[in-house]
Amino acid sequence: MTLSEKQSAPYSLLGELAQMKTTEPPPLHLWHPEHVSDIDIEVKADGTWYHEGAPIKRQRLVRLFSTVMRLELDGHYYLVTPVEKCRIRVAQAPFVAILMSVVGSGEAQVLRFTTNVADQVSADVEHPITVEQAPDGTLVPFVEVRDGLRARLARSVYYQLMDLLTIEQVDSEAWYGVWSSGAFFAIQRATEVEDHDA
Repeated sequence: MTLSEKQSAPYSLLGELAQMKTTEPPPLHLWHPEHVSDIDIEVKADGTWYHEGAPIKRQRLVRLFSTVMRLELDGHYYLVTPVEKCRIRVAQAPFVAILMSVVGSGEAQVLRFTTNVADQVSADVEHPITVEQAPDGTLVPFVEVRDGLRARLARSVYYQLMDLLTIEQVDSEAWYGVWSSGAFFAIQRATEVEDHDA
């Protein structure tokens, strides 16, 4: 790809997507283009999108790209159109959950998240809350938005989630976690919390 092609790549993708007249979610499962290339786009851990080292300031462009992102079996993220797919880099997760609303309480409560690209998703068995441990030992929670694409919970949302923790038995072991849509999502073993507080 030439320098001029690299510079225009995001906007050529935008042109392809603009030709689609529907407001429905793009049918990514039907798109399997043969043309595959790399594009210098990276999604940083804070959810900011960069092109060639500079932040993409057009939120409409970011939003549009987010609707055609796909995580494939090779572990890479792609922006996909009917005629091409471009591999991009994602530092941690492609989205950030910036808001959380709580409806109901106890096992019947529903946790609904809004991402930085305006997706909304309720945590359930198909959109689980998961936790990974960072190198410094801190817990990093995520919620699945769609098809393996996850949103990292923003710090304020993380604290909100921690206020909802309850203890349940999982495989005969006590875990702190949260309920949503009738499912319990384990966050941390109770013994680990006790050891930390000791």
